[in-house]
Amino acid sequence: MTEGAQIAVRVRARGKTDELLGIRDGVLRASVAAPPADGKANRALCRLLAKRIGVAPSKVSVVRGQRSRDKVIRVEGIDARALEKALAG
Repeated sequence: MTEGAQIAVRVRARGKTDELLGIRDGVLRASVAAPPADGKANRALCRLLAKRIGVAPSKVSVVRGQRSRDKVIRVEGIDARALEKALAG
């Protein structure tokens, strides 16, 4: 199994911009401009996280909550400590 880390995310679709809003109660808050239809918001969220973390978008995936605002995201090729540091900075 490849190295990877997971993080809980609460996403707001149809926001003004794509942005990470911070971590509250252990859950990353994010806003994406894309609508929550046809997986567009999920793809926008994965691209946003990949850019912030510094990995390829293909390394970021939704593992739970594809049709919910509460999601679990997995990032391949990074450990939990490095993920937390990238998102905090």
